[in-house]
Amino acid sequence: SFKAAFLTDFLNTTNISQMTDLIYTEKELVQSLKEYIKAEESKLDAVKSWANKLDVLTRVSTLDPEGYLAHPVNAYKLMKRLNTEWSELESLVLQDPSDGFISNMTVHRQYFPDQEDEKGAAKALMRLQDTYKLDSESFARGKLPGMHHNAILTVDDCYDMGKTAYNEADYYHAVLWMQQALRQMDAGEEHVVSKADVLDYLSYSVYQMGDLPRAIELTRRLVAIDSSHQRAGGNLRYFEKLLSKQLNELNQEGQEPATEEPIQLGTYKRPNDYLPEREIYEALCRGEGVKMTTERRSRLYCRYHDGNRNPRLLLQPMKEEDEWDSPHIVRYLNALSDQEIEKIKELAKPRLARATVRDPITGVLTTANYRVSKSAWLEGEEDPVIERVNQRIEDITGLTTQTAELLQIANYGVGGQYEPHFDFSRKEEPDAFKTLGTGNRVATFLNYMSDVEAGGATVFPDFGAAIYPKKGTAVFWYNLFRSGEGDYRTRHAACPVLVGSKWVSNKWIHERGQEFRRPCGLTEVD
Repeated sequence: SFKAAFLTDFLNTTNISQMTDLIYTEKELVQSLKEYIKAEESKLDAVKSWANKLDVLTRVSTLDPEGYLAHPVNAYKLMKRLNTEWSELESLVLQDPSDGFISNMTVHRQYFPDQEDEKGAAKALMRLQDTYKLDSESFARGKLPGMHHNAILTVDDCYDMGKTAYNEADYYHAVLWMQQALRQMDAGEEHVVSKADVLDYLSYSVYQMGDLPRAIELTRRLVAIDSSHQRAGGNLRYFEKLLSKQLNELNQEGQEPATEEPIQLGTYKRPNDYLPEREIYEALCRGEGVKMTTERRSRLYCRYHDGNRNPRLLLQPMKEEDEWDSPHIVRYLNALSDQEIEKIKELAKPRLARATVRDPITGVLTTANYRVSKSAWLEGEEDPVIERVNQRIEDITGLTTQTAELLQIANYGVGGQYEPHFDFSRKEEPDAFKTLGTGNRVATFLNYMSDVEAGGATVFPDFGAAIYPKKGTAVFWYNLFRSGEGDYRTRHAACPVLVGSKWVSNKWIHERGQEFRRPCGLTEVD
């Protein structure tokens, strides 16, 4: 179903093309809501008309009831009104104009995001916040690079973001977003959530970050607002006792005052996680730490590439540009036409599903939180365009694609990423591609099928390279040395998309069939 394919979790399914369907669904529901309001107003106007007419009649009739009923017509009309017309009015009042709207809601509700989707969307914003060092104020005010649409977060939006992080025991982000909610609240913005609730979550999250003086100061503010708060008094006594104990152990007298500086990005250190090169990877995504020196740039060239005089490339050779010298990474211009890109996307869209990775132990495809995109696999037999693209890759690289994996189409929406990974299987995972029977992934051919307004670079943390998407171009590199040993320098990542939508197609070329096309070298690193 559409819901199963798309709305399992925004964190895991960030496909912009399918999310646009929800935009049109919402527009349709707004129109349905307007029609319901119009029907309710029409019904109310009719009831008001009845009420005004009957008000006039009863005012006259109650002045002299006997004299009024002495006229036979009045007597007849009273009988008629009470027997017929009041019943009609009752039927009118009982009519429910909401039926059409409720029916429309019921039809579309199956495609609506659920609580998990909302949580995933919040996590995506936090991921962007971390990678691109954007403070909560920038997000709340919609100040994003390359953004043309205004979008702001209210006090209640910021509170919900903070609560999502808090419920995941992510106190670092809980602090940032609760602080932003408090900042906007103190600035006089309208809100539904109470200040006491914000201070409650914020003070405890600050405590979890190890900042006792500030936790005490915030809890005191909470007690001042709501002295009967069920947790505030107990928390305050506990925090003060804990701080006193710490000061005694340090032989310090008096309570350390809380800093007056507001909490912002950088006040607290983000906790370390499972990714050792997190800081290097995220810096490269921001365009920082790229090791493109003048000397290295002088070793990079551009040339016409005819695939060793391949007949299909002789008259129209590919434009090849060096992106990096060692390991050698090249970019091909005009690798895909706009028409080819649109056809590939057309074929892929109905099949897009949560992207998978190969389990290093079992070799089975499975989902992983470090890869957030949607993908589909296309066979050459499905359409001449796919066959033509496969052939072009073979012509350009000089490697056979007969043993390559199917063309994988991937779409990364806002927040979509693929954290640092190897394309090839390492010695500790010998069964990764065993079921394919085609050996290891010798090379990667990556087509960029869209431009990206902000974010979405392909980065190589080991040697500090950042390659940016450019629609219609493709990049190519070898994952293995000629000896068959893996080139560990090629560990790379797809940075989170900050603004826009990123479409790529991957062709992973395997070892089998390359024996005479790329013969083995004599040393391990040949």
